[in-house]
Amino acid sequence: MTGYSTVDSFIPGGSTAAAMTQHRRTRSPKMGGGNASMMSSNINLLNTIVGAGTLAMPGAMSHFGVLWGALLIVWCGLTSAFGLYLQSRCARYLDRGTSSFFALSQITYPNAAVVFDAAIAIKCFGVGVSYMIIIGDLMPGVAEAFGSVDSGLPFLADRKFWITVFFLVFIIPLSFPKKLDSLKYTSIVALLSIGYLVILVVYHFGADEVPNNRDIRWVTWEGPTAALRSLPVMIFAYTCHQNMFSIVNEIKDNSPASIVGVIGSSIGSAASIYVLVAITGYLTFGNEVKGNIVSMYPPSIASTIAKAAIVILVTFSIPLQIHPCRASIDAVLRWRPGNSRSPGGGTGSQPLLPSAGAAGGGAALDSHGAPVVAMSELRFALITSGILVLSYFTALSVSTLDTVLAYVGSTGSTAISFILPGLFYYKISDPDSIFHQRLTKEDDDAEYSADDNGDDEENAAVTGSGLLDSVASLGSVISGRGGRRRSKKWRWDLEHLETGLIRKMALGLSIYGACVMVVCLGMNALFSAHH
Repeated sequence: MTGYSTVDSFIPGGSTAAAMTQHRRTRSPKMGGGNASMMSSNINLLNTIVGAGTLAMPGAMSHFGVLWGALLIVWCGLTSAFGLYLQSRCARYLDRGTSSFFALSQITYPNAAVVFDAAIAIKCFGVGVSYMIIIGDLMPGVAEAFGSVDSGLPFLADRKFWITVFFLVFIIPLSFPKKLDSLKYTSIVALLSIGYLVILVVYHFGADEVPNNRDIRWVTWEGPTAALRSLPVMIFAYTCHQNMFSIVNEIKDNSPASIVGVIGSSIGSAASIYVLVAITGYLTFGNEVKGNIVSMYPPSIASTIAKAAIVILVTFSIPLQIHPCRASIDAVLRWRPGNSRSPGGGTGSQPLLPSAGAAGGGAALDSHGAPVVAMSELRFALITSGILVLSYFTALSVSTLDTVLAYVGSTGSTAISFILPGLFYYKISDPDSIFHQRLTKEDDDAEYSADDNGDDEENAAVTGSGLLDSVASLGSVISGRGGRRRSKKWRWDLEHLETGLIRKMALGLSIYGACVMVVCLGMNALFSAHH
């Protein structure tokens, strides 16, 4: 909820009024939560975003052209950022440290909770598979550069061998930590790897001789069919929403300014990387660019290091997909028809909103705040192992990265980025909703508490100014109470936005996501039928 503005004329002194105004406009973070810093949250979220999408950006831009491709990259970033912002707004309706898709679905759309969690699990599973495919695509080239051909060991050129090695040595051990914040150091290494990739693409753009007659689409596009097939790749490139609730739960300072700062810096950094790599990579190869741009560079020490860097990047990013996938699968397995919490509170013994005592007392919660019943060590190990084994065998069977990215972007990524955040916020922020009324009451209680703290100074000021000043001050306060939402000024943490406006935008985001999903799935199915 947004804070309320005050009327400076209420206190003749002005300085006290300004201090109270600042207090009311600043939404204090809720007690509890984790100890993750803003930098750690930014690193983990950015590493969740930047990955396989970087490799496919030049190929996607080749279908849209430079101008429209760059604009579309920025547009996809803005819409994804708004979805993240809606998630952070939804988290305010839940107790600190308990936010999750599961918890929100239980108090908004309880009968559809299993569908939402299934969509999240499918999306995360698809991302993990695409990352394993990249390992299999790039490692044979790295081994060849180090003389695997002359070694007489033909299995070093087999993609399945390298997928197996990285699966056993790195992916399995990194997939079992229970806290997202424990992966911050591997995320730093992964971001250093993506930094090297950007340098490599820009270097080849500047150093390689580009033919003057190379076909480049500056403003025109290839056509609606090819463009719509590439749209899911750009949507997939920004999808990090499965870990947003973990970020909100684990961050130490969950104030609006801190959360918006994490969202803006992460999405902004990713968009800058994507635009730079897309333009320089596309201009280097023209319309001949493929879905995996790194594989197009000729063998050299620089390209070999780049391939190894991408392998490191995706290897350390896979655990960031296992983390939410495991929580969603556990929620799906626990879901039973008819045992969900009713928004009206008529059935079931659980409260309308999770209590602080529940969060800090008996039942343990993971960083997703869901499921309510903690996973046992055996259940945790079985679900994690099942995800890993199924991902491994799928990666061995699928060798086309573009196909995986297109279908994951059309379904899971679209749902988790646009449809679910929009639907959740639109439902839970309904003015007639008991959850919205309770949150509004909490904000009002905090505001009136601030008023009580300044009563002594206010009373002294009113007494000294006489009866007419008292009546005028009272009238200005009433006017401020009634019209406080109209007097708000722009704020970079977006607390000036009206709930009604955000609700309309949230519904529009859900409709936009549904349209994108239907169109892109149809185009992918049509293309597959013709091939």
